[in-house]
Amino acid sequence: MADAPQQSPSPVADRVRARLVAQGRRFFANDNIADILEEGELDAIQGEVQTALQDVLRALVIDTDNDHNTRDTAKRVAKMFVREVFAGRYVAPPPITAFPNVSGLSELMVVGPLTVRSACSHHLCPIIGKVWVGVLPNESSDLIGLSKYARLVEWIVSRPQIQEEAIAQLADTLQDKMRPDGLAIVMKADHFCMQWRGVRDMDSKMTNSVMRGSFLKNEALRREFLALLANQQEGGR
Repeated sequence: MADAPQQSPSPVADRVRARLVAQGRRFFANDNIADILEEGELDAIQGEVQTALQDVLRALVIDTDNDHNTRDTAKRVAKMFVREVFAGRYVAPPPITAFPNVSGLSELMVVGPLTVRSACSHHLCPIIGKVWVGVLPNESSDLIGLSKYARLVEWIVSRPQIQEEAIAQLADTLQDKMRPDGLAIVMKADHFCMQWRGVRDMDSKMTNSVMRGSFLKNEALRREFLALLANQQEGGR
């Protein structure tokens, strides 16, 4: 009796997706799924992305066999997506050591500008900009080092994002980590989906903010934070 034909293993992306569905987990473009990945699966996902991108290039009628410029493009882009541009989906959060507010600091702290490099969820075009964070701690707040703000920003924005959701995610993360009286975040960015395609408007920028706690209730505090940002931007011209 002949042996039954062996079935090829399902793509690792399908297996990961099945585990997420089984757990009732969301896996939108700007969600982190690092905790669901098993050893070796990210390498396999990168290989599957490379294969899919090679098919995209063929569909675009690009001769990758003979065009030396695009022969390894699928490999390069797959690595860029998985390990760099969208790495915030696939890696664990950066280690953030918080320390108690032993001095009882209760004055406004402003961090920034922090550079933002992201990609639009709609067209996967670059988003390049700056983020400012304002924190009003209280005696029970935890504090984090200056470099940790940059690490958290990078982890959250290095996923397909829309700007409004990116800073809301950052605000949630900082609020949980620090428990301040007030938290304010402002982001100002260029969107290449506006500049590179569509209307091709090179001058438009998007600026939005998240205000929580004291920054919502205290108009003077909010004005102070926004004035400090305006002075920074004036000085950077």
